[in-house]
Amino acid sequence: MEKQQQLYKTAFGLALFTIFYNVAEGIISTYLGFEDESLALFGFGTDSFIEVISGLGIAHMILRIQKNPESNRDNFERTALRITGVAFYILVVGLVVSSLYNIWTGHRPLTTFWGVVISLISILIMWVLVLWKRKVGNQLNSAPILADANCTLVCIYMSIILLVSSGVYELFNIPYIDSLGTLGLAYFAFKEGKECFEKANSDKHCCCT
Repeated sequence: MEKQQQLYKTAFGLALFTIFYNVAEGIISTYLGFEDESLALFGFGTDSFIEVISGLGIAHMILRIQKNPESNRDNFERTALRITGVAFYILVVGLVVSSLYNIWTGHRPLTTFWGVVISLISILIMWVLVLWKRKVGNQLNSAPILADANCTLVCIYMSIILLVSSGVYELFNIPYIDSLGTLGLAYFAFKEGKECFEKANSDKHCCCT
């Protein structure tokens, strides 16, 4: 029983770390994305802020299942999911419209160097979180925690898109690649938004992939 409680504390600590990391990543990415005129990096940072809302719901979920592992989602979690879903859909519209506008006007970023740096850091940290969350989830035999671990994979996919688009532009200066990368981010943001509403309306533990 003591080991179980320690594992729940670890899971809660990982949830808090995810929240604080996304806050920092969001601030840095949106600032540098704005300064460098990189829509992909700016959109990536905006997504990080939305992940903070999701992270609050995850932290609350862990406290709930710690008290009662068989309990279903409560109103706080469902509300957080719906708010997160709406935010993702708004982000999708903003990213798609901005991407198409940049393609139409031929806009290019000043540089995408920081997109490469931030995406590499994100891939490393998120992969460690996925493995750690899976380890805790398996030890607790907890479907909700394992589902959260799989959801973190989406952050890795988005980081890879940022890395590829930023790296290709920085190396070859190919027009529109930043905008195409942004459209890739919009695709995953749409999937996350859809997943949030599905979760809010059921008690299933979806894996987001």
